[in-house]
Amino acid sequence: MFMLEITAIVAIVLAIAIAAVLVFASARPDSFTVQRSTVMEAPAERIFPLVNDFQQWTKWSPWEGRDPAMKRSFNGSASGKGAIYAWEGNKNVGSGRMEILDASQPSKITIKLDFFKPFEGHNTAEFTFAPERDASATNVIWVMRGPSPFISKVMQVFMNFDAMIGRDFEAGLANLKKLTEN
Repeated sequence: MFMLEITAIVAIVLAIAIAAVLVFASARPDSFTVQRSTVMEAPAERIFPLVNDFQQWTKWSPWEGRDPAMKRSFNGSASGKGAIYAWEGNKNVGSGRMEILDASQPSKITIKLDFFKPFEGHNTAEFTFAPERDASATNVIWVMRGPSPFISKVMQVFMNFDAMIGRDFEAGLANLKKLTEN
C-alpha cells in the first residue's frame, strides 16, 4: 500500500512537471532569430566572394571540419543567385541544402536554408556587409531566422538555441576574418 502511494505521488509530480514544460513551451515565440557580427579589416569586395560562392565555404565555415567524410554537391549557378549547396554527413553535420536567393554585391546575400537531418527545419540566413571607416573595414552581420514549431519550442526550454548556433556563427566569422585580413 505504501509503495502504491509513493508511485501515485511520483506520477502526479511527474505529470505536473510535464504540464509545466508544455505550458512554458507554448508561451515561447513562434519564430527565432540568431545574429552575430564582427568588424573585419577588409573591404566588402574582398569578403563578399567568400560567402557568395558555396565552394569557398570550405575555407571558413564552422561546420566543414566536423565530418571529413561529408558528401557535398554543388548545383545551379557557380555563385550568387541560384547557387545550391547540399550536404550529407554524420550526426555532427546532418544533411541539408542551401540556395542563394539573392546576392546584392557587395552588400547582402540571402540564403534559403533547409535542414533534413537530424531535425527538419526551413530557415533563412542573411549576410550583410556594411562599410566602416571609409570602406577599409566591413561590419559583417550573419543572421538566421526561422519558424519555431511546437517541438522546437519544447527543445528550447532545455537548450539555448541562440548560444548554441551563435557559437558556430562566431567561429565562422572569426575564420572569415582571419582569411580576409591576411
